[in-house]
Amino acid sequence: MKLIRPLAALALLVVSALPAASADAVFPPGLRLGMVPLIGLNKAKTFPGFENEDGSVKVLVTELPPAAYGEVASAFNANPAGTGGVKQDKIETPAGLAYFTTESGKAGDTPVKRYSMIVPGAGFSGYVAVQIPENATKIYTDEAVRQMFASTVTRREVSVDEQIALMPFKITDLAAFKNVRTLAPGVSIILADGDEASGFEPKPYMILGLIGATPQQADDRARFAQEAALQIPGVRESRVTMSEPIRINGQQGFETRIDGVSGKDKTPVTVVQWIRFGGSTSLRIIASAPRDQWSSAFTRFRAVRDGIQPKG
Repeated sequence: MKLIRPLAALALLVVSALPAASADAVFPPGLRLGMVPLIGLNKAKTFPGFENEDGSVKVLVTELPPAAYGEVASAFNANPAGTGGVKQDKIETPAGLAYFTTESGKAGDTPVKRYSMIVPGAGFSGYVAVQIPENATKIYTDEAVRQMFASTVTRREVSVDEQIALMPFKITDLAAFKNVRTLAPGVSIILADGDEASGFEPKPYMILGLIGATPQQADDRARFAQEAALQIPGVRESRVTMSEPIRINGQQGFETRIDGVSGKDKTPVTVVQWIRFGGSTSLRIIASAPRDQWSSAFTRFRAVRDGIQPKG
């Protein structure tokens, strides 16, 4: 009996870490991927996902491009045994067949166990990364993590209000854009007439977000703005057609326009980049439209830009 009691107590701890079978999946704000978190985990404060009270157990939840799932599945099937001490496995979930890995590592000097999982989504791949300190693995066991992964679900849409509420500024005018999609919750967001299936480039779209500290001197700002505009992802054969300082909602800013091509069909586009300079962060807006739609799109771009207001 003396031996059975501590074993029973440990069993209760292990069971308590399992997701409740009848519990509802929890979606981190702004994401289409959710799951039933392990007992003791709540929504994380500084990243999308879940963590325990002291932050030592972390479950990062994010979205990757749709092709990522197929690439991982191919890699798993090509080498099912795994390599370098990484254990590979798969599991059926309500979201579809998930592939996941288990491995040991270190976070600084702390031994940890890491799990990574990918599942298919509608227009995206769902990705989950789990880190558990070695001293917590008797509670958060392999089986507990597996059951959490098995509860993974996806939702088709995240409400526009939920996505916009995560941003560090208010967006008061959406200019009739049909699709609103968070690129990084609380960091950047895209407004588009196209969608992920057909691609955003053939139609007008905007990307709004904050960037880190920017130059304070006028000459340095001009150079910074032009260099940033020429490095906009997805735009090729870029040529600056205009770059000048402006005021945006009463603040110092810079407008840069480039002509180039975008997308697999090399659609001729005109792109405008607005930077509204601030202190520790600056607002950066990238807006693109096919050249034959530029005039009407530009009016909408300005409506969105001028409707962005600080929170508070």
